[in-house]
Amino acid sequence: MATLPNPLPQLAADPSGASLGLELPPGTLVDATDEGPWHEPLLWDADVPARPGGWATLEPARRTAGLLPVLLDVGGDRGRPQDWELTPDEMTYPGDHDAEEVLAEFWDEYAADPPDADADYPGKEKVVEIFGEPHTFDETIAPYGPVWPGLAPATGQGADPDARAAEVADALADGGSWLKDPRLALVPARRSADIPAAIGWTGPVNHENDVARLCAVLRSWEDRFGIRVVALTFDQLVLSVAAPPSTLAEAEAVAAEHFAFCPDNITQGHHEVLREYAAHEVLGRQVWSFWWD
Repeated sequence: MATLPNPLPQLAADPSGASLGLELPPGTLVDATDEGPWHEPLLWDADVPARPGGWATLEPARRTAGLLPVLLDVGGDRGRPQDWELTPDEMTYPGDHDAEEVLAEFWDEYAADPPDADADYPGKEKVVEIFGEPHTFDETIAPYGPVWPGLAPATGQGADPDARAAEVADALADGGSWLKDPRLALVPARRSADIPAAIGWTGPVNHENDVARLCAVLRSWEDRFGIRVVALTFDQLVLSVAAPPSTLAEAEAVAAEHFAFCPDNITQGHHEVLREYAAHEVLGRQVWSFWWD
């Protein structure tokens, strides 16, 4: 993966980041990967919980050092990112991939081998009793069919993307969110969409091993919807959205992209068909989250 000059090693001798115009809390430089130490730090991770307003204090890092903020939730079973099985050596460069080609490939793969709603398995009767009959593939992706429907059009002008990201980050850090122990982090990356690939994040490993391909989609969402990568857990991605869809038709078109990007969001989520997911999780929503089983 093509990389930028990495200013993180400066923090080893300057933990507060004063030379970069920062006032950092105590933190840790993370170079741990699934294959052992990386040749340079992948990220800086705060040793103390994030608090509202903390995101804004990291803004100078973007301007002076090309370090981008993100929240990392260290409260899960996997703990801090040192134990997240990061694989930066397996990442390509997001700019080498086309977002629509990536999404179309995922859509076509799913359409070619959809889950069999009639398949039998041990315990099926009990599952159906609790959750009801599973939806067929056609029911799940309606109003679309097995042919990739194409990219959704960009929405109209919305909020400032970086301001929206700060608002969402503050809300996630303010307690009561689904993040258990969010910590501020800094990552050397060209743009927010590249953060997962820059650290070698493996959250979607059961769906895609080279997360740079998904980052290409995130870049497209940056351009069309003003998203920013606000938080990562071991297997969850949280985005702020500056210009979310404002009509159901727009939301359904975006939901089709979400389905290709992360089928588990719909097939294993609270809204098991695309239309319901679009109405409840996309339409007007300022936060999009994705989880891979």
